[in-house]
Amino acid sequence: MTQLSLRAQLASALGRSAATLSRMTGRGDGSVIGGRVGLMLEPDLLRKLARDRKLALVSATNGKTTTTRLITSALLELGEVATNAFGANMPAGHVSALSTHKNAPYGVLEVDEKYLPEVLDTTGAGVVCLMNLSRDQMDRAAEIWLLAQKWRNALSGKPTHVIANCDDPLVTWGASTAAKVTWVAGGQRWKEDSWSCPECGGPLERKDADWACRECTFHRPEPQWVLDDDAVIDPRGQRWLIDIQLPGLANRSNAAMALAVADAFGLSVERAMPRLREVTSVAGRYTTVERDGRQARLLLSKNPAGWLEAFDVSDPNLPIILSVNAQGPDGRDTSWLWDVDYRILRGRPVFVTGERRLDLALRLEVADVPFALCASFSEALAMQPPGRVDVIANYTAFQQIRSEFGRAV
Repeated sequence: MTQLSLRAQLASALGRSAATLSRMTGRGDGSVIGGRVGLMLEPDLLRKLARDRKLALVSATNGKTTTTRLITSALLELGEVATNAFGANMPAGHVSALSTHKNAPYGVLEVDEKYLPEVLDTTGAGVVCLMNLSRDQMDRAAEIWLLAQKWRNALSGKPTHVIANCDDPLVTWGASTAAKVTWVAGGQRWKEDSWSCPECGGPLERKDADWACRECTFHRPEPQWVLDDDAVIDPRGQRWLIDIQLPGLANRSNAAMALAVADAFGLSVERAMPRLREVTSVAGRYTTVERDGRQARLLLSKNPAGWLEAFDVSDPNLPIILSVNAQGPDGRDTSWLWDVDYRILRGRPVFVTGERRLDLALRLEVADVPFALCASFSEALAMQPPGRVDVIANYTAFQQIRSEFGRAV
């Protein structure tokens, strides 16, 4: 790697010290404050830290933290990898990640959808992985069509190799201006945000996995990689069983995207797959925590598409605790709860908590889903008989629960 300037070295070192102090004092994991300190001292620090590294950027509404973790695990087969493992997905988090692993030749960075154009321009990353776009944080996020347009503009004219999910029309449109695209049929269970053509506004016609606009030439491209239930078919037609420990169809899709990215780095499926199996939990997601004989499995869900995937992973034979907040990182607007079909929970013991438990309680009442209202997560957990229980929580509610168990990872 190119030697950093003295100013950049000092900024990076002070940022790492700030991050360490943050962890020691229990204020956080240091993944944001360290980057902020570094950028204050050297505003161009991200560009300097990214220089001469082989970087992959990962962006999506859902699944980017998990996919980042899977790609990172795979690329460790090639050497040291710098990554923002705990989801600090804006430039400060990227600076902290690259500074912490200052000699790593590889980097895999999760990037907030809105920041992708800026981070791509700054880092000059050679690989970008784009998975899905759906509504999220509705009170302050732009319309997802506008996000796709920003991706489209950011990729135009750049030599970046894009790995993109061709089953999502918005992702396809956003990625289609890139110089090189590897299309992955990663699936799209949540289709409620992509019934209209992003190119002309006409209706999209869907038949099985295929889709096309009725009024223009925009259509699903032919994929090089195909997710086929519990396996992935590579560009050479070879079928590989996706042998991972993370549950659910969404994570098999994440794994398929990760394998395609690994291939772009020259890493074969045969070498990458065992590395993917090593990932058992991602920043607390899918972790099981225990208290007083009760084993609670933690599932994160932030928006309607995410709830659909959480229901897929959840065990229908178990009681379930639902927790919803509406703090800044969640988005203040909880109207998205009405887009989630909670009828799937009928017949299960359901317990509702979180700062916005009354919003969720009303939604369940309308869906004719019986529930018990609880003042806190601890109360909800104490109401369970000894044994297993599933927990689905949105972002800040999930972090609060993690904190009760020492931020279980």
